[in-house]
Amino acid sequence: MSSIAANTGPLPALRAVKPLQLGEHAVWPPVVLAPMAGVTNAPFRTMCRRFASDLVYVNEMVMATAVVHGNAKTERMSTFGPDETFRSLQIYGSDPVMIGEAVRRLASQDRVDHIDLNFGCPAVKVTRKGGGAAVPVKPNLLRAILRAVVSGASPYGIPVTAKFRMGIDDDLLTFVRTGQIAEEEGVAAIALHARTAKQHYAGEANWNAIGELKAAVDTIPVLGNGDIWEAADALRMIDETGCDGVVIGRGCLGRPWLFGQLVAAFNGEPVTQSPTLGFVAEQMADHCRLMADLVGEDNAVRDFRKHTSWYLTGYPVGGEMRGRFSQIGSLAELDDLLALLDPALTVVPGGERIRRGHTNGPIRVVLPHGYLDDLDDATPPDDGHVMALSGG
Repeated sequence: MSSIAANTGPLPALRAVKPLQLGEHAVWPPVVLAPMAGVTNAPFRTMCRRFASDLVYVNEMVMATAVVHGNAKTERMSTFGPDETFRSLQIYGSDPVMIGEAVRRLASQDRVDHIDLNFGCPAVKVTRKGGGAAVPVKPNLLRAILRAVVSGASPYGIPVTAKFRMGIDDDLLTFVRTGQIAEEEGVAAIALHARTAKQHYAGEANWNAIGELKAAVDTIPVLGNGDIWEAADALRMIDETGCDGVVIGRGCLGRPWLFGQLVAAFNGEPVTQSPTLGFVAEQMADHCRLMADLVGEDNAVRDFRKHTSWYLTGYPVGGEMRGRFSQIGSLAELDDLLALLDPALTVVPGGERIRRGHTNGPIRVVLPHGYLDDLDDATPPDDGHVMALSGG
């Protein structure tokens, strides 16, 4: 197997950082995989654990109503591998009763060890029903949701965390108040994606907001998320903001070894350089086969096409070859294409920092009709029975 060479270059000095305590589970280093829809399924998490087994790897988000109604797609999305000893699932919804019931079911059936709440998703299908990034706009509704979830999870010893954005836009910032309410309602830790919902994934993350949130919330850990592409970025975020840990999203797409690099950086050890293309090809083949074991070859290969782009980002393989990977139709075709790659190729200078995943924005944030008329109103929006059938 091709190796990953060590990088002995200097890293930012790391102030004293504690393990992330989630219930009885202590996580070192305090690094969390961000739940990403259509990405952080069981095969993806398996790939990440190859390089760092003891971090928090959160499953992709599911909708509370889908959990309660027993939707088959949601059941598949909520699958954990037999070797996952700390099962983390993100859930979203805007009805305290519904989301509380969903969490009670998950907890009582011993299906999770950790619940993360999504208060940051800017997707239209989520915010137009009052979910995701729309929830923190209404503090009383937010509090009711948090209270319902914590009360449903705590009898089973399951910690609850919450992830959110800075707000809807620069004129409607809610992150400090959201963090304080979460702290008051017994949430174990909070994470801030330092962008607004309107910003989506464009521009630069505002790390100053992470520092502001940390200054306002001092009894529970505050994690930072946004623009962590390399291990040094994580240490720099902690140094600059005072946050207690980091959440890794797009930076690990096609780069599951980033988690091993993060562990080394937090431990003050040499950080490996990006691997040769031969090593990358081996990971690609394994990843797609893990997906095939879960959902069948046809579904796996179609879904893996997006992963091929992420894995090859930064490597000089040429546009024609990238195009061929984006159209693979079988595992055999994937293997044939991987065999054509030069295994000795290395990433181009700065290739690690080429953005992966979503880059679009700003967007128009879609909210329920009249949603901003009364921000103190705690009436849940209509989650929508049809959405419950979508599986998330």
